[in-house]
Amino acid sequence: MGVCNIDHSHDSVVKKLNSQEAFLPVVLYEKIHRFLENDLSQEKLNELFHLLKKYDLAAEEERENRNKKFAAMIS
Repeated sequence: MGVCNIDHSHDSVVKKLNSQEAFLPVVLYEKIHRFLENDLSQEKLNELFHLLKKYDLAAEEERENRNKKFAAMIS
């Protein structure tokens, strides 16, 4: 994933999460959704957005890598 200079709003991250719901493991989707109820830094919002971006198109190995990054972020 390349570096992006766009700051993503809380709403845009929630929309991105919802658009990827069918492709994420159910437990992970729920944990991310709960995590988004917190007051997150812009850096965290951007990181979440980019982990979610094109998740549906990612190869299985890439999804597993992203899942680990999600887990580390929300733990």
